[in-house]
Amino acid sequence: MAKRNSKFSVSVWEWIRVQGASPKQRIRFLIWATILVVAVAFAYFVLTAPGFLTLNNAINMSQRSAPDIILAVAQTMVILTGGIDLSVGAVAAFSGSLAAVAFCYWNIPIWPAILLSLLAGAALGAVSGLIITKGGVPDFIATLGTMTTIRGLALILTGGLPVPSHVTAVTLKAYLPPEIIWLGNGFILGIPSSILISLIFVGIGWLILTRTMFGRSIFAVGGNKTAAAISGINVQRTKTLTYVLSGLLAALAGVILTGRMNSANALMADGAELQSIASVVIGGTNLFGGEGGVIGSFFGAIIMAILRNVLNLQNVHDFAQKVFMGLMIIGVVLFDQLRRRYGR
Repeated sequence: MAKRNSKFSVSVWEWIRVQGASPKQRIRFLIWATILVVAVAFAYFVLTAPGFLTLNNAINMSQRSAPDIILAVAQTMVILTGGIDLSVGAVAAFSGSLAAVAFCYWNIPIWPAILLSLLAGAALGAVSGLIITKGGVPDFIATLGTMTTIRGLALILTGGLPVPSHVTAVTLKAYLPPEIIWLGNGFILGIPSSILISLIFVGIGWLILTRTMFGRSIFAVGGNKTAAAISGINVQRTKTLTYVLSGLLAALAGVILTGRMNSANALMADGAELQSIASVVIGGTNLFGGEGGVIGSFFGAIIMAILRNVLNLQNVHDFAQKVFMGLMIIGVVLFDQLRRRYGR
């Protein structure tokens, strides 16, 4: 028995030594070892979080993750073209606020108000797309500028107050209608309506990317813009339409978030752009475009939702959570680049 254990120890050590025979092999070994350690730690904290494995927690987590899933789908489309959209959180906040303001302040019926907010989101996405394609501004800078601008517009629209608020309740509608509340907190056959809506749009995103010319154009533009243009693809139109679609999906996420909160404000969905990027990268999409898909981003968003939920259940302070999330985003991107460079 002792000889058998000795042989086993020698064989394991020999395997580890072989894995580190070259720099590339050492990096690959480190990648897989990191994956194993992170997976074990993740499973431990999930299983030991008080109340995690309960139905109420599952419902709450799914309702909270629905807007993030839709934003991840939007971000996936943009990143696949080789771009990035830092304005999705701001567009969600503005569009959700617009729907609430239109109903509470302007007496517009709720469904036309929601349609108005969706069209506004698409228009804001078009502005970002045109700044990038016609103005020649890099995606990062363009959407950073529109993010700040749109947040400011949302603050102007709401007066910096929640909608509805106690300040305006005396003269205006002091409630949101049940239709919009249902989008965020309703149920269909016992399943949260918001998660079903998000799954529908994951499916639509998958169909667009895998079954349409527009989807193939997105991959082609992200893979090689020059080759895409030579093959007859209108690169500028493809990128602009992708940003329009991103704005539309972000607006939908904002409306659902408004329904879940039973209120709208200009600062909601703060940091959602970074979470959507992290979800996309965790889901396997190449941050530089041309490779990936919405199914992976969906699972990435679910992992992010579970992580936030576990941190809350473990009573990790909100400030510490922000530090953790920021470091995790840096780590995920760094790990992804190492994996793509040495993992094959």
